[in-house]
Amino acid sequence: MNRQGIRWATRTEPVFATTVTARRTGLVGFLCRRLFPVLLALLLVAPLLTVAAAAQTFPALTGRVVDEAGLLDPTGEAALADKLAAFEAKSSDQVVVVTVPDLQGNAIEDYGYRLGREWGIGQKGEDNGVILLVSRDDRKVRIEVGYGLEGTLTDALASTIIETDILPAFRSGDYPGGIEKGVDGILAVLSGNAAELEARAERNAGWSADDVTTGLFLTLFVGIWIVVIGTFVFAGLARFRGKKVGKNKYRWLGTTWSYGGASGSSGSGGSSGGFGGSGGGGFSGGGGSFGGGGSSGSW
Repeated sequence: MNRQGIRWATRTEPVFATTVTARRTGLVGFLCRRLFPVLLALLLVAPLLTVAAAAQTFPALTGRVVDEAGLLDPTGEAALADKLAAFEAKSSDQVVVVTVPDLQGNAIEDYGYRLGREWGIGQKGEDNGVILLVSRDDRKVRIEVGYGLEGTLTDALASTIIETDILPAFRSGDYPGGIEKGVDGILAVLSGNAAELEARAERNAGWSADDVTTGLFLTLFVGIWIVVIGTFVFAGLARFRGKKVGKNKYRWLGTTWSYGGASGSSGSGGSSGGFGGSGGGGFSGGGGSFGGGGSSGSW
């Protein structure tokens, strides 16, 4: 290679490096120009989303029927609550009715599943909760279905209940009738598979009052016999292993034992505390979760 060729080869290297650098700089600039507006928009919108989330409030879970919108009379509300309580006792599925004045600007689908998670309707692990949600001023209704019941109370069945049972009554102004028919439809679907219903009930069965009474009686009975027999056994052992401190009295294991006749003593206390149970009819969710299953409608 001659001298001129060498000079040309030497000159190409910085030109190539400059080109690569320019391309990289151009790419960075392009990304910055494209991404900066997006990042700026996110920074501006994030506080608004935070405020909106914080502004969403839910009514307190005071029972199986929470009538914040005042659509039910006291008698009808009590009868509906009793019906839902009886169904839960039979199946362990928790069904709750809630009416609200409005949705605070939220979509009923978003409000419904967030409410279900907030309250924890259904048993933990089974997620067998259902919420019948009615928004009076928004004129919307939704059946929100927990994860565990989505295969039984499908979106299609929930839609059928809304369209055929609830909305016709709502459109005529009969809110109590529409809610009652909606609940009846939900319970009918959940009761359709008896085997699954009983299986869920068995998995979530707790001790009944009779079970607790029997258990306490047996515990007390066995405890008394253990104390009585134990006293005679230890009194006999004290005669051979302990130190005689009086007529038919022996000191052993830090206790004075009387041999022959009852040793008295001990006073077995047994606090027997009393079994808890709410007794007052309180209601709370069991830790169930929701994922957006169900259906909505409007009138």
